[in-house]
Amino acid sequence: MNEPDTTGPERPDAPLHRRGIKSYVLRAGRMTTAQTRGLDEVWPRLGMTLDAGRQDLDALFGRRAPRVVEVGFGMGASLIEQAASHPDTDFIGIEVHAPGVGKLLDEADKRGLANLRVYREDALAVLERCLPEASLDTVQLFFPDPWPKKKHHKRRIVQPAFVELVRTRLKPGGTLHMATDWEAYAEWMAEVMADAPGYANIADADTAPYVPRPAYRPLTKFEARGERLGHGVWDLIHCRDDG
Repeated sequence: MNEPDTTGPERPDAPLHRRGIKSYVLRAGRMTTAQTRGLDEVWPRLGMTLDAGRQDLDALFGRRAPRVVEVGFGMGASLIEQAASHPDTDFIGIEVHAPGVGKLLDEADKRGLANLRVYREDALAVLERCLPEASLDTVQLFFPDPWPKKKHHKRRIVQPAFVELVRTRLKPGGTLHMATDWEAYAEWMAEVMADAPGYANIADADTAPYVPRPAYRPLTKFEARGERLGHGVWDLIHCRDDG
């Protein structure tokens, strides 16, 4: 009997938490003093857990403001810059790796940022269980693991079920912004979004399906180095469109 093909995007009705399939691999790593301080001293104030359940975001931040969620913020440089540059916007970061979470928290505390909260959890679980429907202005997914080997494509976070879950958490007109430096993954993202109901691509006809890097997305050192070497980066922005 032939095995089912698992190299393409999953069906829209595929379970979000299929046993054994994750879009990330937890890796042990050394923690710096600053990263440890972030987890030990700052986490009690800015850290969030699944156990807290569905959030009232106005109560959480003590105000009503635009809300941005970044999935997989890595070491947090982009998210910190955005939170510092846009004090009138509230940001929620989701990341599973302890060093990145610790570094972000340490830096947020040193900068005195009050408009940032952090989950050290699986992003799908946070979106499903903690963030209300139609509560977010933007969901960001910058440079996720491309899982380039064909046999690992099922691990890519960008799947029909994921983008549908994001859509339900976006406000009408809210945006899903993705960026990658792997052209094959950019094509995968474009394919998934082309088939996703309830979204509209904001790209102009001459650049579609991609958009130029928006000014609000900080240029990371890694990306700047890649540009100097002639490497490409692809941004895709789709808005929730209820027709």
